[in-house]
Amino acid sequence: MTDQYLVPKAQLIIEEEIKHSRFISFLFQCQSEQEFKCALTNIKQEYPGASHYCTAFVLAEPWNDVATGSSDDGEPAGSAGRPMLATLQGSNIGEIGAVVVRYYGGTKLGVGGLVRAYTSGLKQGLNQLETLVKQIRHAGHLSCDYHQLKDVEHLLGQYDALVEDKVFGERIEIAFAIPKKHQADLNKALAAVSQGRIQAKFD
Repeated sequence: MTDQYLVPKAQLIIEEEIKHSRFISFLFQCQSEQEFKCALTNIKQEYPGASHYCTAFVLAEPWNDVATGSSDDGEPAGSAGRPMLATLQGSNIGEIGAVVVRYYGGTKLGVGGLVRAYTSGLKQGLNQLETLVKQIRHAGHLSCDYHQLKDVEHLLGQYDALVEDKVFGERIEIAFAIPKKHQADLNKALAAVSQGRIQAKFD
């Protein structure tokens, strides 16, 4: 496991005809089942009357086996959704959804043929898909005096931390999120600028 992974940058559509059936494959970023359902609804509206709308998704990091799902949508069990999910999981891309729309063309493909047909567009798409790097950050918090704020904010920026909240009281309480690999270095730098008085705590 690492502190970062790839996510889709934009939606990609691959269309192909296989034995007279039309297959339209969609790949897009999604972070929740609700988001995925909205995307599926939009695709159904854009491509009405299809025989099947088979789906698969990985809603979190690529190695997350829990935030996943798939549907054969009436195709023989295991011929569409599961192979589509396996294709996504093999891509090392997270937060990714896939929908394959099929307009039946009159020729039955058999289970093996369906597996190939439903993964063909996804495999092509995954090779062409533009991606972004997503950084995994972990929660941290610290408190500092008012005159130390400028130095502290500078160091948080230097170590790729995102400030999420600041509470101004007798001292300033700062909540932030930071990549795990920078936690120890941040604390060393904080100690150096504050004569050891500031130390970040990590959840």
